[in-house]
Amino acid sequence: MTDQKDAERSKDAERGECAVHVERSERTIPLARRKLYLEPIAVDEALQRFQDALEQGGWFDDHAVETVPSDSADGRVLASAVYAKVSSPHYPASAMDGVAVSATDTTSASDHAPITLALGNQAVIVDTGDPIPAGCNAVVMWEDLININDQNVTITAAVPPWHHVRMVGEDIVKNELLFPALYQLGPADIGALLAAGVLSVTVLQKPLFGLIPTGPELVQPGNVSKPGDIAEYNSAILSAYLRRWGAEARIYPPQPDDPTLIKGCITAALVECDAVCLLAGSSAGRDDYGSTVIGELGQLLVHGVAAKPGKPVILAVASSGKPLIGVPGYPVSAATIADLYLAPIIAAKNGRAPHTSSDKKVAPARFGRRLESSGGVDEFVQVRLGPVNGTLTALPLSRGAGVISSLARADGRVIVPRGQTGIEAGQTVQVELYRELSALGHQILLGGSHDLTLDVINGHLMRRRPPYTLASAPLGSLGGLMALKRGEALIAGSHLLDPETGRYNIDYARKYLPEMKLIGLSLVRREQGFMVAKGNPLKLKTLHDLAQPGVRFINRQRGSGTRVLLDWLLTREQIDPAAIFGYETEEYTHLAVAAAVSAGSVDAGIGIYAAAAALDLDFIPIGSEWYDLIIPAVIFDSAMIGALREVLADESFKQEIVGLGGYSVEQTGALRWTT
Repeated sequence: MTDQKDAERSKDAERGECAVHVERSERTIPLARRKLYLEPIAVDEALQRFQDALEQGGWFDDHAVETVPSDSADGRVLASAVYAKVSSPHYPASAMDGVAVSATDTTSASDHAPITLALGNQAVIVDTGDPIPAGCNAVVMWEDLININDQNVTITAAVPPWHHVRMVGEDIVKNELLFPALYQLGPADIGALLAAGVLSVTVLQKPLFGLIPTGPELVQPGNVSKPGDIAEYNSAILSAYLRRWGAEARIYPPQPDDPTLIKGCITAALVECDAVCLLAGSSAGRDDYGSTVIGELGQLLVHGVAAKPGKPVILAVASSGKPLIGVPGYPVSAATIADLYLAPIIAAKNGRAPHTSSDKKVAPARFGRRLESSGGVDEFVQVRLGPVNGTLTALPLSRGAGVISSLARADGRVIVPRGQTGIEAGQTVQVELYRELSALGHQILLGGSHDLTLDVINGHLMRRRPPYTLASAPLGSLGGLMALKRGEALIAGSHLLDPETGRYNIDYARKYLPEMKLIGLSLVRREQGFMVAKGNPLKLKTLHDLAQPGVRFINRQRGSGTRVLLDWLLTREQIDPAAIFGYETEEYTHLAVAAAVSAGSVDAGIGIYAAAAALDLDFIPIGSEWYDLIIPAVIFDSAMIGALREVLADESFKQEIVGLGGYSVEQTGALRWTT
């Protein structure tokens, strides 16, 4: 029976399951006895404390090794020095196409006094790489030869000894040191190894990190079926980062919020892995047992850092000397903590200098709008980037710790240091780059109103040669115009209705940017209205119904064209906004409004038909509007705007937009107005 259990545990380990089996405990830790946050400390201080503890425990120096073929060793770190087994070249070789000769036979040769040598006796035809024949010590290249026939060749230039000859060991000499221990191999190094006859190398084994998700609400991606279900993808995010940084990952099955089971799984993972990350459960909530369990398994060094996102991190060292990390459950927090604390220790474990912020690629950029920060923490803000009037400009994306889309869309991040209460519009900031600067030169930075068609445009632009990217940041229509005014966006997306004239965009452009020549390019005409749950359970029909008791509403942000339209309609219908429950609750995109309605958080929200259709909601139209791309005239004839206009004229693009529903494309790409 014991052998059978041991075999089952072995299979569990191969699958990444916890090999220590424990009975489910009904024990819970009373709130009064649970350890909540330690005092949050500075990000750099936390890292130093963590690295020092691992250093003292010898974790960085405890290396397993393995032997791998040289041709698959790119990126690997050598466990020991490597010496050449053969010289390269290992024979005197011709460095040119021509004839091999004895240099003394060519002494008198010149353009004015050429000499003729007998082929096969005094001269031998060779190609690049051929061995130098016996009796020869130089090569005359074809360009210095005339009158070549089967018997003779005429030479027009003298050559010194060993001219155009690669000597033995010119590149690599047998037994010379190729690479020292702890050297990280690159593509060119692979060629050097093979040229030196080194067909395999001993390298450091990549550290293995065990990832243990926690929480009964976690389900496999694609299996989210009921409220409360959360797709478990943090482990996939961290696995990808770990592989990029030179480590491997083993993902364990999600564990329920039971301290005994969590402790058992961590214990098993510590046997099988070089480090363990507990995903979620690091905060101070009712069912967060991370700090308590980790504290029982080793020395808890840090619980909480002065960072946003990423505050509730746990840094500890197990009794075995292995790292134990409690990673926050929100995905942006998890990614931030991985970058701050996992990347540095992986670099050190692989024998490289500890990874620091100074190792990152950074570039100065002008910040696109005012941003407030709490001032007590280091805040990490994701941004979109693009050149505007020759200056790299950064526009902030959504800042929520759970907004994984902001991380996916970001071109870089800006750190607002502790003690600084924000960033002013136009201020120069240092951006840690996620992409190469060369790629950002083809990025069209759009500030303004959110619309689903912008992502479709981006897809078409990226398929062009050269490819361009439409990088949009949801600032609202008026915010987009202000970004144009300050030179912080290349173009703006807008649908601002002037209540006095009934016209869209042009009057606002003239009012706020009178000094700038602008062109209004039609993107779409689209339907605006109210999104409600399928079947419209509250039977909402008109604006007046929004003011009924019990109706929960969600609005768009101030300055957005949708908000301007709603306020104009409320004024026309003599409806007091204060009578609408939720009027002050704001979202920055149409899809976010639709998501709130779909989730049942609210009963109605204002937005476009395409957003309602995307989430299978009912839609009550209140009118149609113009959505324009507002472009400074000085760049209208540029290559990137030319590429954008070609996409707008493309029939396949228009048909894709029509398929979203609620859009008219009859004038898409047409010039609607100028100022």
